Amino acid sequence: MSTEKTKKSNEKQIKNKSKIDSQQKNKLFSPKIEKVTINIGVGEAGERLKKAETVLQNITKHKPVQTLSKTTNKDWGIRKQMPIGCKVTLRGKEAEEFLKDALSTRQNKMSDYSFDDQGNLAFGIPDHTIFKSQKYDPNIGIFGMDICITMQKPGYRVKQRRIAPGKIPSRHKVKREETLKFFSEKFNVEVIQ
Repeated sequence: MSTEKTKKSNEKQIKNKSKIDSQQKNKLFSPKIEKVTINIGVGEAGERLKKAETVLQNITKHKPVQTLSKTTNKDWGIRKQMPIGCKVTLRGKEAEEFLKDALSTRQNKMSDYSFDDQGNLAFGIPDHTIFKSQKYDPNIGIFGMDICITMQKPGYRVKQRRIAPGKIPSRHKVKREETLKFFSEKFNVEVIQ
């Protein structure tokens, strides 16, 4: 009798261990939000760019960084290395809190084409006053913004590190379907075809 009990308890322990291993494995393969980048493109330097920076700072509570032009375009009056926009990058809990506010401005509905094949998501907001914390100020005006969400799985840093970078197998890269599932479960996003 004691041998039967020990066999049953051993089988239960093995089953429990395999369940725990599979759960840990799923955590390693589940995608997460790496960063959220909020960008306002103005197209010119000066007072309008400073107003865009104040809008971004009011919304995100972080100091924005100016984006510089990469080429010269005489038709648009843009020189190389001229400041033409501003951006803020958020990570961690701040990124998730901002995303909840940003997705609520769109009633948690996203278009199907907003998701790319690498599992990233990008969408635009035409008016910054749509956010609950913002009000219209005639001195500033109205600014639209682009929001880009970069998704990664744990362990992706191996590819990006400076010393001894490694290759990431295709099964460890984020796929479009995984991102769709992640946003529908975590943020209740409805994807419109």
